[in-house]
Amino acid sequence: MNPYTKQPILVDSILTHVLTFAPFYETIVDDYRAALYIKGKMNIRKKNFILRYVPSMFRLQKGVREYLLETYSDLHFTAPNIYDQKVKAAQGTIRGNRGLPGLLEYFNVNIYSSSLLNDERLLSPLAQNGSKYYTYRIDSVMGDPNSLDYKIRFTPKSKSDQLVAGYMIVSSNVWSVREFSFTGRSELITFDCWIKMGDVGKKNEFLPVHYEVDARFNFVGNKIDGSYTALLDYKSIELKERKVRKKEKTNYNLSESFSLKCDTNAYKTDPSTFAVLRPILLDDHEKELYSKFYLRRDTLSRQPKAKSKVFWGTMGDLMLEDYKFNLSNVGSVRFSPFINPLLFSYSGSNGLSYRQDFRFNRLFRGDKLLRVVPKVGYNFTRKEFYWSLNADFEYWPQKRGGFHLNVGNGNRIYSSEVLDELKQMPDSIFDFNQIHLDYFKDLYFSFRHSLEVINGLDISLGISAHQRTAVERSRFVITGNYPMPPPEFMKKFKNTYISFAPRIRIEYTPGLFYYMNGKRKINLRSHYPTFSIDYERGMKGVFKSTGEYERIEFDLQHKLSLGLMRSVSYRFGLGAFTNQQELYFVDFANFSRRNLPVGWNDEIGGVFQSLDSRWYNSSRRYVRGNFSYDAPFLLLRHLNKYTRYVQNERLYVNALCMPHLQPYIELGYGIGTHVFDIGVFAGFENWKFSGFGCKFTFELFNR
Repeated sequence: MNPYTKQPILVDSILTHVLTFAPFYETIVDDYRAALYIKGKMNIRKKNFILRYVPSMFRLQKGVREYLLETYSDLHFTAPNIYDQKVKAAQGTIRGNRGLPGLLEYFNVNIYSSSLLNDERLLSPLAQNGSKYYTYRIDSVMGDPNSLDYKIRFTPKSKSDQLVAGYMIVSSNVWSVREFSFTGRSELITFDCWIKMGDVGKKNEFLPVHYEVDARFNFVGNKIDGSYTALLDYKSIELKERKVRKKEKTNYNLSESFSLKCDTNAYKTDPSTFAVLRPILLDDHEKELYSKFYLRRDTLSRQPKAKSKVFWGTMGDLMLEDYKFNLSNVGSVRFSPFINPLLFSYSGSNGLSYRQDFRFNRLFRGDKLLRVVPKVGYNFTRKEFYWSLNADFEYWPQKRGGFHLNVGNGNRIYSSEVLDELKQMPDSIFDFNQIHLDYFKDLYFSFRHSLEVINGLDISLGISAHQRTAVERSRFVITGNYPMPPPEFMKKFKNTYISFAPRIRIEYTPGLFYYMNGKRKINLRSHYPTFSIDYERGMKGVFKSTGEYERIEFDLQHKLSLGLMRSVSYRFGLGAFTNQQELYFVDFANFSRRNLPVGWNDEIGGVFQSLDSRWYNSSRRYVRGNFSYDAPFLLLRHLNKYTRYVQNERLYVNALCMPHLQPYIELGYGIGTHVFDIGVFAGFENWKFSGFGCKFTFELFNR
């Protein structure tokens, strides 16, 4: 009801104005620079040892329940959605200056966007189709007759972690939002966020100036409360020009506005510096927290721990935490905890698997980078141990020029052609009880050099080698009085096969956006697909290699965002082995079985979940296509009581053609939550149902 005219106010008419202007206000700011101050207080209400599993969680101190953290940053924003945050000063009562994980994104909210967070996890009530998910009502009307403000409450139509509840205060003069408050849940955090916008008529009218965020973190008996305040002081704001511009050539280099989100090189931690930068004074309780922290620090520095406690404390950290060593003048080593159920995964075709990753990085002068990534894993179903070592040295970072080494043991491979040739001989010649040429262990080695010739065009040259050894050695024993076959025939049947092949790969992504981090070129995204051609030719007589062959593959893949957490991914590829002589293995680069399954963000559905693993190595040629569609609220929209924690749903359609599969079709459906992902698949061979498959992976803190 309008308090001045006593006429009823229709919420639909108000929303029409607000939603009409929202897309324009979403992109009205081209660029701004601001000083960002954040103050956070954390209160540990309940804790247990499982809290150590949480990535980015600050190190707790014995007997301490309350913590305080302050940061002061230079923030640079460039449209459409690029934030460069450089932390200039930090002070707090916690070790490592880390706070409650996953909260900084709440201080970069564009309230006019269709999603409230950058990763599109929260659907905004200001989205153009917001009425599909939200109910709106007028709460109250404020202001004078010439400048009314409407307080509009919004509530979700269904229970989901993608939807929020709250209110917004809208100005009737320009239909911009003056105040925005929303409550919801995202993964393990329940939050209340209040945002105050700048004053009407000023340049900061469409930007937030004050945040208040209250968060409750709840994870397996661990409960933490956080209270955060953020203030922004804008130094410059550039609004979009309303005049029509001539179409300019797209600039794919975003270096001027895109850099590391947090530059810790300029950290200042002394209290005197922060006393000058702090825009609001500390209250008495906050001053007391600092006083107790300095007293504990000074006391501990005079009481060194016993060596045994230091040793077992460190070992406990290694077993339970995502750990990182910074080695002076050497580099950094990082690895995930050894005791971590989140590293297990299961799929119908692969069974139960466990993996462990290590990472070593060393940055040299001129932004040259050395990266070494050892991986180990074990498949409990097949009782197979896997290991690999991937090393990259980027010596020309501007052109992404580098050397790449890959070595490890691959999937046990099936050699059907060897058995086919044996079966052509009379059964009574050999004692087949002593022949086991069905599965081979694979030891692979590849070395290549890559260079980005022009933006988006990468060319790699290198070599690829395999040593394939029979899992169980065979003996060729003649039965009866048959003569031994000719030597040239018997040379085909070995317990060990070696191949050596030069290889070239050309990959092109048109319209690739990038930025320069110092001298290093970092590729971002493109509106177009990525095309690749991979070719290698086997050579005989190099390092005792025996196989001659040619392998060629073509691949196209693309992920297209449709907004509001919806995306379409598709992939098409084909490949063939030709001119094979004494090589009885087909091992494609783009069409292969993964020995350790990956989670939700896999290779665009590039793995056929229900396909028997032997098909990957049984044909000299293939044609495949994969399609997936991601969106919330697909099939489970009306099951609110049981599905509020489902973040996304996915539909899969996969197809494969090879000589004996024409075609293989796989249809699948999956759900993704903040804890785990699960999918079910139905396979059809030659248009006949062949069976069901499934995939399950832990995704906690990985999405």
